[in-house]
Amino acid sequence: MKKYQDINSKVVDRWVENDWEWGRPISHEVFLQAQKGIWDVVLTPTKPVPHDWFPELKNAKVLGLASGGGQQMPIFKALGADITVLDYSEKQLESERIVAERENYEVNIVHADMTKKLPFPDDSFDLIFHPVSNCYVKDVKSIFKECYRVLKKGGILLSGLGNEVNYMVNDDDETHIVNKLPFDPLSDEKLFQMSIDLDWGIAFSHTLEEQIGGQLEAGLILTHIFDDTNGEGRLKELNINTFFATRSVKP
Repeated sequence: MKKYQDINSKVVDRWVENDWEWGRPISHEVFLQAQKGIWDVVLTPTKPVPHDWFPELKNAKVLGLASGGGQQMPIFKALGADITVLDYSEKQLESERIVAERENYEVNIVHADMTKKLPFPDDSFDLIFHPVSNCYVKDVKSIFKECYRVLKKGGILLSGLGNEVNYMVNDDDETHIVNKLPFDPLSDEKLFQMSIDLDWGIAFSHTLEEQIGGQLEAGLILTHIFDDTNGEGRLKELNINTFFATRSVKP
């Protein structure tokens, strides 16, 4: 059987080819606006990250962790950062190349699986920007440990995370609670096949204990948090929060 990470990489490639919103590179106009100091980026579906969550970005070393797509890293480059992007989807990385070539800047592009040891030395980055993506990883605590390792002292981890609600409800109209938790296709053959058939990717629910507790166990200090909704659907209409973002610091 294929590793679930390889399945997810190919699924995301297909989504990008079908005009997935998180794989569309930013426009030249958006890049120019960022150079003028007019910008926003998201970790979760709808809510921009407060600017005061960021360090000084000019000359900062920034890692986009599972952050391909040509959306956030180009903004940070426009603001003067030294950028590296790691993703396991070739199509997401291609979006990064498209923007870098169009705007004539350098980006360190790394095709790698974030469930493995990150291919960077200790104390490498001032900022790790990690949008919603660890829902496609079974063990999230190992990711936070690696983030701690590669952050510099005083470095910041910004993470977009899910709170399990999306995994509880039916997929078509979100009107009924149908799934038990944890949502784990690797331990449920029927759920695994459904995930394949519906092209969901192999996704996993994660508790606050795993996601916030995992950051604290890694040695990070949590400083800020906000909630967010889906970008569309009944849960959004009811203003039910399904995601959250955290800001953590390596002491």
